[in-house]
Amino acid sequence: MNTKKSYHFIPLLVAVSVVLGILIGTFYAKHYGGNKLGIVNGSTNKLNALLQVIDDQYVDTVNMYDLVENAMPQILAELDPHSVYIPAKDLEEVNSELEGSFTGIGVQFTIQEDTIHVNSVIAGGPAEKVGIMAGDRIVAVGDSTVAGKGLTNEQVMRNLKGPKGSKVKLGIKRATEKKLLDFVVTRDDIPQNTINAAYMLNEDYGYIEISKFGRTTHVELLNAIAKLNHQGCKGLVIDLRENTGGYLEAAVNMLNEFLPAGKLIVYAEGRCYPRTEQYANGAGSCQTTPLVVLVDEGSASASEIFAGAIQDNDRGTIIGRRSFGKGLVQQPIEFNDGSAIRLTIARYYTPSGRCIQRPYENGKASQYEMDWLNRYEHGEYFNEDSIKLDKSLRYSTSLGRPVYGGGGIMPDIFVPQDTVGFTSYLIEVNSKGLIQQYCFRYSDTNRAVLSKITNEADMADYLHREGIVEQFIRFAETKGVKRRNLLINKSRKLLEQYLCNNIIYNILGMEAHIRYLNKGDETVQKALEVLEKGEAFPKPEAQLSITQNNPV
Repeated sequence: MNTKKSYHFIPLLVAVSVVLGILIGTFYAKHYGGNKLGIVNGSTNKLNALLQVIDDQYVDTVNMYDLVENAMPQILAELDPHSVYIPAKDLEEVNSELEGSFTGIGVQFTIQEDTIHVNSVIAGGPAEKVGIMAGDRIVAVGDSTVAGKGLTNEQVMRNLKGPKGSKVKLGIKRATEKKLLDFVVTRDDIPQNTINAAYMLNEDYGYIEISKFGRTTHVELLNAIAKLNHQGCKGLVIDLRENTGGYLEAAVNMLNEFLPAGKLIVYAEGRCYPRTEQYANGAGSCQTTPLVVLVDEGSASASEIFAGAIQDNDRGTIIGRRSFGKGLVQQPIEFNDGSAIRLTIARYYTPSGRCIQRPYENGKASQYEMDWLNRYEHGEYFNEDSIKLDKSLRYSTSLGRPVYGGGGIMPDIFVPQDTVGFTSYLIEVNSKGLIQQYCFRYSDTNRAVLSKITNEADMADYLHREGIVEQFIRFAETKGVKRRNLLINKSRKLLEQYLCNNIIYNILGMEAHIRYLNKGDETVQKALEVLEKGEAFPKPEAQLSITQNNPV
């Protein structure tokens, strides 16, 4: 036997043996391996392997895209309440709320009786340029009818929004015209203001309401301050109630207008996020302007950064109710398919060192979101003594005043929620949406007369003379709500306020609506009182929380 020749076959035999081993191993792994995935070395690989196994071996055909889309929110929910997944179809809308503009036709609308009603037309926008008016009904987009049962805001938005420069044909029904009107609108950038109102409360003090912290908020603030200064403004009320936050950069830029150079604004740090600090640059135009900031349970995130920096630096007075308590920093991370996540990467801290994030349990986002109801049931909105502060998280402002972490910004002056006039009748008509329905109909029917009234005070007087409350009561009866005179009399003042407020908004717009509300707003009036008394700048001996005694 020639041994040299036999050696030539050894590599071939080894190769064949390896291939056979792989094939046999794969067969047994697939068919007899049960749930054991020997190839998995870590949790990330395990997740990928699970998806692969489902795709390869599951009994029925699975839409893997939908499976992943549904799993993403669940995975992030196990981290914290503010790490979220945003599908590609929603990302543009989410971003546009803070970016300061979106592309559309430039109208505000509501859906009433399965029809798109134009509430208002944005000045200078595409719709105004072609002649669309408030009160018009949009009944067709392109060649398709858009009126009918089941019509949703999302469907309307998809039809009316589109790329800049694209055209859309609209069929318009106008009350004064017998025939349908056709308009071709060229879509364009529509500005979204984040400052809802900026006006003088009296001869000396101005008011600015900020709805969110967006890309354009700082510029809007500068314009508002310039406008008020031109009117002789000597002090400011910044209203951050119901402001859920936005860009940290916007809050920092705004605080630069009020804080002296070198003052710490905020700092943030996390496991993989080294401590970063933001200081005032000293270039602000309002460093010595008396300042009051309004907050409530709806003020969150960037709103709390703003209020916390003002409070900890003893730069102004915080008035209202305890804020939401969001002290987590999210970083946007986009995927190739156009979706994105907002991942919590750090906690932020106010200048005194407090993190105002309220407690939460991983995977229990629904409980976290319902905290407002717990606060309500515990009486926190009505009684300052019901608020439980964590004494172990006590910090001090620059003047030594005590402040507390772990649960939002506690105001320096607490103003309870006003419940005078609330009855079961008012709650019923409000919860059924009857107030908004009636006000829209009234505004639409009487638009020609109402449009001649130029301010909110005259509008309220006119509606009072017209007996708007009695008219509404009769309307509510046609919708199945019985007249209950005792309850109506208790709620009459508040009911008239709700009706006037909605009609003023429909006809005169956002700022007029805010002006009207603020005249009877206890928190705004308390802020004005503090400014008039020269007490906006805190003093070392001042107590953290001075209760405003209002009836509840």
